Amino acid sequence: MMKRKIKVFAMGGTISAHHEDRLNLSDYESGYYSGEEIAQAIPEINDIAEVHIEQLTNVSSTLITSNHWLDLRKQINQSLNEEGFDGVVITHGTNTLEETAYFLHLTVNTEKPVILTGAQRPLTALSSDAHLNLYNAVKVASADTAYGKGVLVVLNDQINCARDVTKTNTYQLESFQSGELGCLGFVEPDNTVQFYRSPARKHTTHSVFSTIKDKALPHVEIVYSYAGAGGNIIRSLSSSGDVDGIIIAGTGAGRCSYKEEKAASEAQKKGIQIVMGSRCAHGRVVPLEKYDHLGAPTADNLSPQKARILLMIALSKFQEHTQLQEVFNTY
Repeated sequence: MMKRKIKVFAMGGTISAHHEDRLNLSDYESGYYSGEEIAQAIPEINDIAEVHIEQLTNVSSTLITSNHWLDLRKQINQSLNEEGFDGVVITHGTNTLEETAYFLHLTVNTEKPVILTGAQRPLTALSSDAHLNLYNAVKVASADTAYGKGVLVVLNDQINCARDVTKTNTYQLESFQSGELGCLGFVEPDNTVQFYRSPARKHTTHSVFSTIKDKALPHVEIVYSYAGAGGNIIRSLSSSGDVDGIIIAGTGAGRCSYKEEKAASEAQKKGIQIVMGSRCAHGRVVPLEKYDHLGAPTADNLSPQKARILLMIALSKFQEHTQLQEVFNTY
C-alpha cells in the first residue's frame, strides 16, 4: 500500500527542548531543536508515511497568540486542500496545546486528520516521551479511521478530541485527559490505531466557522472568580477600550460575586459580551434567571480557556444573545 503523505508543522515546545543534564525535567530550553532534527531522532516515522517537515516557529507555547493560530489554519488548509497531503501533524508546547487544537477544530476546512502532539519531557531527557508521541501522532494522521473526527490530540498513547482534552498535570506523562467524557481511542501496543467513539459536537467541515476569513479575531479576556471577588478587574478591562468579550470563570455552576455581577452589568451596557463559565473541572453551566439582565450566554461544559476561543470566533460572525447561546450549545 502506498504510504500516506503527511505534513509536520513544527512550532516548538518541550518536544523541541534540550538540557545538558538528562535528569533535569524542568529548566530546559524550548526551541533548541528544529523539526528536522526531531524527525532525525525518530527515523521510524518514515516507515509509516512520507513525512515532510515545515518549521513555522520554535517557541514555548506560552508565547503562542491568535496570530499563530490564523497562520497555522491557513497553512493546514493549503496543505490538505491544495497540495495533496493526506494528513497534518503539529508539534507544539503542551501549556497551550489544547487551545490551538480547539481553535483548529472549529475552523479548519477539511475532514482529513489533523493531529497535535508534544512532550512533557525534553527530547534529550532520560525516558522522554517526545519520540513515541511524534511516532504515534504520525501513525494516527495516517489512519483511515482518523478521517472525519476533527482535530485530535495524541500523547501518552491516548487519542483525545480537541474540544474535550485539557492539560491536567504540570509534569506527569498522563497529563492530557478528557475528564468525564474520556478519550476517543488509543495507539495500542500492537501498533494499531483503535477508536471507540467519535466527537458529537460540530467541528471542521460541519462548522460554520470553517469558512471565516483569516483576519484578526475579537479580543476576549478571562476573569477568575473567587470568594469575596471584587469587580475591579472587570471594570479595568471594560474601560480599556479594546475588549470585546469577557469569560467569567465562575464558582460552582457559573456564579460570581455580587460586585462582579454589578461590574459585568456595567460592561455589558458598554457593548462587551459577557459569558458565564465555571472554574470547575466538570459539568455544564446553564442559564439562570438571576443573570438574565447580563445578556450572558453560558459556556456549557467548556473550560474558560476554550470558552474564550469559541467566543472570539463566534463574535466574528454573530452578535445576538440567542445566536451566541446556540453556538455554545452546538460546538
